[in-house]
Amino acid sequence: MITSFNHRKGGVFASIDLGTNNCRLMIARPSRSGFCVVDSFSKITRLGEGMVSDNHLSQKAMERTLDALKVCADRLSQYPVKKSRFVATEACRRAENGADFIALVKERLGLPFEIISPTEESRLAIAGCTPLLKKGVKYLMVFDIGGGSSDIAFSEIDASGRAHLKASLSVPMGVLTVSEGFTGTDLSGRARQTIADKIDNALDEFDSMYGLSQKIASGEMQIIGTSGTVTSLGAFHLNLSHYNRSAVDGLCLSFDEIQSAREKLEKMSNQERIMHSCIGPQRADLTLAGCAILGAICDFWRMDELMIADRGIREGILIDLMKSA
Repeated sequence: MITSFNHRKGGVFASIDLGTNNCRLMIARPSRSGFCVVDSFSKITRLGEGMVSDNHLSQKAMERTLDALKVCADRLSQYPVKKSRFVATEACRRAENGADFIALVKERLGLPFEIISPTEESRLAIAGCTPLLKKGVKYLMVFDIGGGSSDIAFSEIDASGRAHLKASLSVPMGVLTVSEGFTGTDLSGRARQTIADKIDNALDEFDSMYGLSQKIASGEMQIIGTSGTVTSLGAFHLNLSHYNRSAVDGLCLSFDEIQSAREKLEKMSNQERIMHSCIGPQRADLTLAGCAILGAICDFWRMDELMIADRGIREGILIDLMKSA
């Protein structure tokens, strides 16, 4: 639930998710229904841009990200923050200078980031999406198509409706790395097939080990997708004149609806994607890469329905912090 309130009545909680493509801040206060968001900020910084070639964060990408983090630091200084946690994911995990960049952020801005593991990243994503759980489901799969990787998390739901992470998989293919390595502003049939083959190979053993296909086929598994790719696709499917979180968060799309929206997006020119109100210039090239990854995941599991979540790691961190306060 997102609402307004007087933050001076008590301390607030804060989280930052620093990914390969985005920098996201959320500041919130507990409420009866979970928490109320006081302030939030999101900026596409493309921290991992160019890593495909040399496995280093570039100077330009780091400076862009530092500018965005300065905004975060300024926002945080306006509130009485009770507890906070700031995490960095795939770009900083993979880059040879990732730890050096995190140290630089602490030195310049005073923000203490930690580089988290793929397993912890999956756990936080599940925690953030748990409020969208349907009653009666036995299992939950959450996948996050990030900038540098695509992460799959499989959880079992207990009798009280709590999700327990059983296994996770991090596939080193995200919208930024795929866009740079395969698609750019166009998507050939060969590129799409190459991406699908790589995704299939990565998912096959994971699927067999935990019997995921059988759980999906039996209707015991709820599947939630989170990331800019799926939220943009949801808004595009709804033909929104501008992005509306309340319309997209919790939206359920059938396999056919996902495929139809993907095909329409893929047929658009890059200029048309740039001009589209729910895509825009910052996501135009990334959308094709994201659709290729999403299509491969959906085709592999042939899911009947996908729920779209405009939430994830930031919300998971906040839920953790508030529980431990």
